[in-house]
Amino acid sequence: MIQLILGGARSGKSRLAEQVAKDSNLKVAYIATAQALDTEMQERIHHHQAQRPAHWAVIEEPYSLAERLQKIDVANQLILVDCLTLWMTNLLMHENPELQMHQCQKLLDILPILESDVILVSNETGLGVVPMGEISRKFVDESGRLHQQLGKIADKVIFCVAGFPMILKGEK
Repeated sequence: MIQLILGGARSGKSRLAEQVAKDSNLKVAYIATAQALDTEMQERIHHHQAQRPAHWAVIEEPYSLAERLQKIDVANQLILVDCLTLWMTNLLMHENPELQMHQCQKLLDILPILESDVILVSNETGLGVVPMGEISRKFVDESGRLHQQLGKIADKVIFCVAGFPMILKGEK
């Protein structure tokens, strides 16, 4: 089962994903895509670390998400990826301009054949003001494209607002 959980910053999407993972009674592998490049991001990472159970396997993967998913894939496991927009940022800022396109396609190709259940957490970026800068517009565009493609293959899509989940696709 593939679940996509979208929402704005501080919408409750990560908390929801973590609760779904806990309730699954499956072994959980948590893939963190963030890079602690500054103090503010380090604080965010520490906050997230404090929220999740200590017995979950935690894997840091800023770039090669599809390869990592394939490497750790086993039946009767849930893999929680938090978050895709940080992953997208990492890819867009990488020195190789082709990396983002290739890695996104690899992700879309691998997800449907995984044995593990997967929860993907991502920020919905298309609800705000159109960004002024080129890289910001590219980020919004590429994130939106990825979300649309993931939404097609996901079994369930949830949108979080103010801590409340709204089911967009899948069982109610």
